[in-house]
Amino acid sequence: MDRLRQRADFLAVANGARANSGAFTVQSRRREDLGPARVGFTVTKKNGTATERNRIRRRLRELVKRLDAISMRPHHDYVLVGRRDALTRDFAAMLEDLRSAMRRLDQAKAFSSEVGTGSRKENASKKNLAPRRNPNDETVKR
Repeated sequence: MDRLRQRADFLAVANGARANSGAFTVQSRRREDLGPARVGFTVTKKNGTATERNRIRRRLRELVKRLDAISMRPHHDYVLVGRRDALTRDFAAMLEDLRSAMRRLDQAKAFSSEVGTGSRKENASKKNLAPRRNPNDETVKR
């Protein structure tokens, strides 16, 4: 398993599927290459000082190390977005949350491949919205 390090990779994964937990959010995206699964970690500044953010990041890295190798699909990128609750949450509970999130992502991928939908960004561009009516337009006479 490799690490995500470039901003473009993180942005690409952000458009994919996601599963939320109390201590983190898992984002995933299928890649077109044949490489192994890659994982990235991010924690925003609103989660505390640098020391606290680093502790959250270390706990997330350890979760991924202990996760079953089967849960991480090859040809996929994953990003774990840490939340402040990751500092105090029980580690065993966080590991179970991660397993649950991975199962939900797999189910979402299976559903999206059946229906033929893409990422949220792609779906937003496909929406068929009716043209909006201008309330100041007085073409309708009463």
